[in-house]
Amino acid sequence: MYENSFPNKRFEHTLNFLQKHISTSQPILDLGVENPFSKIMKEHGFKVENTKGEDLDIDFSSVIKSDADVVTAFEIFEHLLAPFNVLREIKSKKLVASIPMRLWFSPAYQSKTDKWDRHYHEFEDWQFDWLLEKAGWKIIDRAKFTNPIKKIGFRPLLRKFTPRYYIIYAERI
Repeated sequence: MYENSFPNKRFEHTLNFLQKHISTSQPILDLGVENPFSKIMKEHGFKVENTKGEDLDIDFSSVIKSDADVVTAFEIFEHLLAPFNVLREIKSKKLVASIPMRLWFSPAYQSKTDKWDRHYHEFEDWQFDWLLEKAGWKIIDRAKFTNPIKKIGFRPLLRKFTPRYYIIYAERI
């Protein structure tokens, strides 16, 4: 298991889904700067390179230059104004991506202090599916999972039963 400061359940689900579809011999371009989960992927034998912190709404250079077999994007697309654009620029034939789902009982996440840590979108699963389809991807597998929190109240109770994350494996059409 991972350090207690990390979202253990989310990382465990994500790693299991990645291992189900992607071999450790396939080089990965992970959208976003190095993060706790990209370190976990490396610890489990994956060859991972991260983008360099560029604004993926307007700078696709890392994506265009990459020869990786797979692109991963874990909780990245909600931070982009126009995720369609970077999805179209990916040259790799395989994509593993996850998003936080829009929850009816909780407002969208917004940071007042960090300009990069903002959600412009919180998708429903069908919206994310449509975005991927329009960008030229075919979803091969998908899963949803919850993210319970250790608090007392109505919303924490709902989080135990309501899926919060949606993950897909897709291939370029």
